[in-house]
Amino acid sequence: MSPTGSREDDYQRAGLAGELTPGSSPALLLVDPARAYVDPACPLYAGAGAENAAEAMRDLLASARDARIPVIVTRVILRPDGGDGGVFYRKVPSLRAFVEGSPYGEFIEGLAPADSDLTVTKQYPSAFFGTALSAYLTSHGIDTLLIAGLTTSGCVRATALDAMQHGFVPVVVEEAVGDRDPGVHAANLFDIRHKIGEVWGVGRVREYLSRDGT
Repeated sequence: MSPTGSREDDYQRAGLAGELTPGSSPALLLVDPARAYVDPACPLYAGAGAENAAEAMRDLLASARDARIPVIVTRVILRPDGGDGGVFYRKVPSLRAFVEGSPYGEFIEGLAPADSDLTVTKQYPSAFFGTALSAYLTSHGIDTLLIAGLTTSGCVRATALDAMQHGFVPVVVEEAVGDRDPGVHAANLFDIRHKIGEVWGVGRVREYLSRDGT
């Protein structure tokens, strides 16, 4: 049996195999679709993993607009001294790419929010931390959060965890998230699927969005 198969069996035996059923009122959340991750000139450039995810995010965004579900897009904006990033900024100095006015903080082409979308500005990994996201989702009757964005091991994972903790079903869209290291990306998706939420492919998400009543 392959190591992956052995690991899957072990998680099954440990009871880490529950499944969450998404509800009938989803929203799409694009986590930090920033130029920093797709521009080779930036220290945060995440290579092909981010570039492929950006393309999938564009397709996913089009599906969400066709389904007329709410769309939320996050961005990171920090003070010039990084002071509002606190310990996170001290731990990850390359976050200076997101100081106010930096071109690396701009949205990836085709992923900028529309006027009707909610734009959430954050300073920390989770889209929920220090923001009004939970209140917005609750007030709009959202029960399921389709999560795409960058990066898998950082802000995507943190956001999926907080979505679950706030009572929203998190569905991470596999092709529409990416990371600088394929192994780290895969390990985080495995962990999210077994402990936090669901990991679905774009095709399954499209099918879900096309259901009657969604």
